[in-house]
Amino acid sequence: MTVMNARRRPLISATVAGATALGVLSLAACGEGGSGTTEDGRMSVVASFYPMQFLAERIGGDHVSVETLTEPGVEPHDLELNAKQTGRLSEAGMIVYLKGLQPAVDEAIDQSGAEHVVEATEHTELSESGDDHDHDHGDDHGDHEGHDHGDEDHDHGDEGGHEGHDHGPLDPHLWLDPVKYAEVAEGVGKAMAEADPDNADDYADNTSALAKELRTLDKEFSDGLKKTSTSTFITTHSAFGYLADRYGLDEESVAGLDPESEPSPARMKELHGIVRAEKVNTVFFEQIASDRTVKSLAGDLKLKTDVLDPVEGITKESRGKNYLEVMRANLAALQKALGAE
Repeated sequence: MTVMNARRRPLISATVAGATALGVLSLAACGEGGSGTTEDGRMSVVASFYPMQFLAERIGGDHVSVETLTEPGVEPHDLELNAKQTGRLSEAGMIVYLKGLQPAVDEAIDQSGAEHVVEATEHTELSESGDDHDHDHGDDHGDHEGHDHGDEDHDHGDEGGHEGHDHGPLDPHLWLDPVKYAEVAEGVGKAMAEADPDNADDYADNTSALAKELRTLDKEFSDGLKKTSTSTFITTHSAFGYLADRYGLDEESVAGLDPESEPSPARMKELHGIVRAEKVNTVFFEQIASDRTVKSLAGDLKLKTDVLDPVEGITKESRGKNYLEVMRANLAALQKALGAE
C-alpha cells in the first residue's frame, strides 16, 4: 500500500478521465444527482478505502449507509473508478477520503461537486514519507537502551533502490498511528454533525466512544512495546513509519514506499548488516503484497517471517474482523518479534 508511483502505468487514461469528468459533471448538474440520503432516510456516505469506511461506520452508526470505493483485497493505490462509482460520489451526502493516496479518487472527488467532503489529512499533522521519517524517539520511550537510532541516517534513497518514486513528501499511512487516527475520527464526527444536524448528538457520542477506544489501543501499544530486546523491525515497504515513531521503534523497509519495487543489491546488503547489528530475528510481509523478496531475505539470514498488516482492507485472511482487532494482532506480532518483556 502506498502513494502511487508516478512512473507506473496511469490509473485512468486521458480518454477515460475525460469521459469520467463529463459523467460526474452531468450528474452533478441534474438536480444534485440525489438528496444524499438512502430510501430509508439515512445519510449516504462514500469512503475511499477501509480505514475511512471504518470511521464512517463507527461514527455514523444507524444514521448512515456507508459504501467503499476500494473492495477488500485491492491495494488502494491500484484503484480504477468506473462510471457508477464516480456517479455515486456526486450523489453522496458525504465523502470521506485520504488525499494523496489514490490519484483517481482525488480527481473524481474534485470534479464531483459534493457539498460535504471530509479529507483525513486536514485533521492531523503528517510527517515525511517512508524511510525519511524523523527517528527521534528518545523523549517518549526511553526504555530502549542501546537502540537509539535517532542520530543514524536512514536515508536509503541513493543506494536503496527507492529513487525515482514520486510519492510526494508526506507519508499518508496516518491510520496506523491510533493517536492520529483518533484526530481524524474527531474531524469526521464534526463533519457528520454539520451535514446532518438532526443527529449531531449521536455523532458526537459515537465519536467520543471511538476516540476512547483508540486511546486505549494507543496505551496498549505504548505499554506493550516499552521494553524490547531490539527496537528495529523489517517490513516489505514503508507503511509503518507513524507507528514506529509513536512507539520508539525503527522501521526498515525492503522496498521503500512502493511494495512492487525491487530493492537494489546495495539495499539488500545494507539490510543484512542491519539484521546482524540490531539482532533482528523476524521479517514482516503483507498478505496483499508480494512476499518473494522478503522470504528470500529471511531465507538468506535464517530469519522467521510473520505478517504485519497495514489494515488497508479486511479479508478472510485478516487476523481480525475490524481495524481494532487487526491492530491488536499487529501488536502481538511486534511484541514477539522484538522480544517485548
